[in-house]
Amino acid sequence: MEISLWIMIVFVLLYEPIYGYYDFQKFKVNVTTNPHTREKYYINSIVGLWAPTLYIILLVLFTELTFNQIGFTLPSINTNVFGPIITYTVFALTGIYILAILYYMIGYHVSITIRTKLTEAKNREKEKSAYLAIMPVSKREKKLWNYVSITAGLTEEIIYRGFLIFAFSYLFPNLPIWFVVIFASLLFGLAHTYQGLLSGVLRTAIVGMVFSVLYMGLNSIIPLILLHFLIDYMAKVGEDENYIQDSRITKIP
Repeated sequence: MEISLWIMIVFVLLYEPIYGYYDFQKFKVNVTTNPHTREKYYINSIVGLWAPTLYIILLVLFTELTFNQIGFTLPSINTNVFGPIITYTVFALTGIYILAILYYMIGYHVSITIRTKLTEAKNREKEKSAYLAIMPVSKREKKLWNYVSITAGLTEEIIYRGFLIFAFSYLFPNLPIWFVVIFASLLFGLAHTYQGLLSGVLRTAIVGMVFSVLYMGLNSIIPLILLHFLIDYMAKVGEDENYIQDSRITKIP
């Protein structure tokens, strides 16, 4: 099974960090002239996430790898890996973050003040965004974008938490768990090179470390998949459609 694990690790190391980065650069050029470029990019993104995920599923079906080993188990608290202080601290911070998300999600629909502030904050963020062009405009694009979000929430947790943490632990049984988490999180960050070094690689790697602690502390990736869905949904709340459309016309490099 070692060779199968290494094949997947090499794919993760090369596909998104290198191919994904240059594909996004080509996308930014083509999207200014071809109205279907964004739809094609979304479809390619979905395929690019499902292909390695299906490979992992095949490993489960035809090797000794099991679904339990990649996190498909019922959640149960486990403080043995990182200790109670780190585990419960991450739990508490995540709980606060979830409450904040729910507050703004509900407030956006019931409070004009919250809706206005959230929309303004999103617009200011887009001014500095290196990947504004990727956001959907048309109804079909928004529908496809929903599929991208759902795909990412499921497949990224399988790949970067469930599989990679198992693979590194299996291939390097004497490696401390913190190094396993760091390596898996760095690969997760590198998968977002198209978003830039700070906002993409580093920030995503840190998020990956938090998610990894959650995964090890809960013994399951199922809650992480749900949290991933929630975060992706929140990313769409507060979108000012007119602003997005105008920004695409004038600010794509």
